[in-house]
Amino acid sequence: MSNQSTGVLERLFHLSENNTTVKRECLAGLTTFVSMAYILFVNPIILGDAGMDAGAVFTATALSAIMGCLLMGFLANYPIAIAPGLGDNAFFTYSVVLAMGIPWQQAMGGVFVASILFTLVSLFKIREIIIDAIPQDLKYAMAAGIGIFISFVGLQGGGIVVSDPSSLVAIGSFKVPTTWLTIFGLFVTAILMAKKVPGSIFYGIVLTAIMGLVTQIIPPPESIISMAPSLAPTFGIGVSNMTSILSDPQMWAVVVIFFLVAFFDTAGTLIGLAQQAGIMRNGKMPRIGRALMADSLSMLGGAVMGTTPTAAYVESSAGIAVGARTGLTAIVVAVLFAFSMIFSPLLAVVTAQVTAPALIIVGVLMTSSLREIHWDQFEVAFPAFMVIIGMPLTFNISYGIAFGFLFYPILMTIAGRRKELNPLIWVMFVLFLVLLYTLTMLKF
Repeated sequence: MSNQSTGVLERLFHLSENNTTVKRECLAGLTTFVSMAYILFVNPIILGDAGMDAGAVFTATALSAIMGCLLMGFLANYPIAIAPGLGDNAFFTYSVVLAMGIPWQQAMGGVFVASILFTLVSLFKIREIIIDAIPQDLKYAMAAGIGIFISFVGLQGGGIVVSDPSSLVAIGSFKVPTTWLTIFGLFVTAILMAKKVPGSIFYGIVLTAIMGLVTQIIPPPESIISMAPSLAPTFGIGVSNMTSILSDPQMWAVVVIFFLVAFFDTAGTLIGLAQQAGIMRNGKMPRIGRALMADSLSMLGGAVMGTTPTAAYVESSAGIAVGARTGLTAIVVAVLFAFSMIFSPLLAVVTAQVTAPALIIVGVLMTSSLREIHWDQFEVAFPAFMVIIGMPLTFNISYGIAFGFLFYPILMTIAGRRKELNPLIWVMFVLFLVLLYTLTMLKF
């Protein structure tokens, strides 16, 4: 690379000031991309279950990731990648579309409205105020609950867990070849993770797909490289259906839950990654407003193109571990996502059994936040437990969140800790009471 190019990058990303180099940032970008590239194949599978066109979702996933990473790199200068989040797409498909019976077109309208609200609260710094008001223990519980929920979805999709009329769930049949494919992928991915191989989840998907092709469990694709699929089946659907919230009371709940889930997901991840990268200053994250705005704008763009809310990816920690310290890493990730768009035919070989191990492993990573919860304080532990267990057992992320926020202020008050409650907690108590009524009573 020429000295002139290096000089431009230096001015844009302040490489020397952050004790890093172009080579190190590029290597970190490659590491982060390989670690999170699974979302290109997992997102179409999950949203495909909602009835969306998998090809269009593939393209929307890549484009929203490109947009988010570019914004994070140039606007906030952070080595943090953005792409559609797993928790949000699971809520969209399994809670909103399948459980509540809302057509995906209307649900995408809810995502678009939530993204507008998301952008506004970031612009006026309201988001930072609300983040400070939410108890940290409940934030950890939400991450863990979504992780268990996602793992449960993976176990179901892979055939390891099946429905049972007598016990609700039971172990799947080992006479089914696809179940063994999932088990193979789970062992391979777990071994790679234990060996601390960068990109373990992505490589696990690749090796599982290859095994499926070799054993003829999965039919081969017609081609490997082609132009990216058209966005037409999903583009603008959310915009044209945004008025659906006016006629369907259930959509109010959908909008608020999308807003809250996306709200807390990125906030917690940003803080954790900033801590790992040594970016925090006196307990605060510099330029957090810009980082939150980058996330908000990418969520808005994704909703227009046809994908669920974006989020900061915890897999960015792989790049940070390699030495990433600036936004140049995020720019490299964006470039690699752009290049990956020509490999859309591979979607045909990435079946539910291939992605199931990835979902289960990601669930493990998300539940690591359990260790941060104050289990020795019952008034804190019980609401957190209700959040965690409520999500997978009701197969609805929103119910789990509501359970926690309903118990927390009451138990804290009874325990004599009322003064520790932010007034916004009581506002959320009332809000979730209304939401729980909307999500249940109006459903039947």
